[in-house]
Amino acid sequence: MVNKKSRAEIRVKKHRRMRNRLAGTAARPRLAVFRSNNHMYAQIIDDLAGNTIVSASTTQKEVKDNLEKTNDVAAAAYLGTVIAKRALDAGVEEVVFDRGGYIYHGKVQALADAAREAGLKF
Repeated sequence: MVNKKSRAEIRVKKHRRMRNRLAGTAARPRLAVFRSNNHMYAQIIDDLAGNTIVSASTTQKEVKDNLEKTNDVAAAAYLGTVIAKRALDAGVEEVVFDRGGYIYHGKVQALADAAREAGLKF
């Protein structure tokens, strides 16, 4: 019998491998992305201090009100601009991008590109 690992298990394993190589500092925190079937979440994290500086998600009312759907590329792009704006307001200009084990394509790429256009450097 063939035992095939689920996509979620494979993603978590990829994410753990990535996290061995990158970490957020106070000078350059980590922009972590998580996407579920219905929503997307982004956080800017200082791993040395162990705290989240800013966060945004498509579940938040002020973000959700500006979206038609919460699980498409347009929603991811809007979330990227929101997280970048909040980060710049908090004094964060440079980040390390943590794609969370997802491939850099589609929603993840749209979020990253929108955050770059809004002023974040990574």
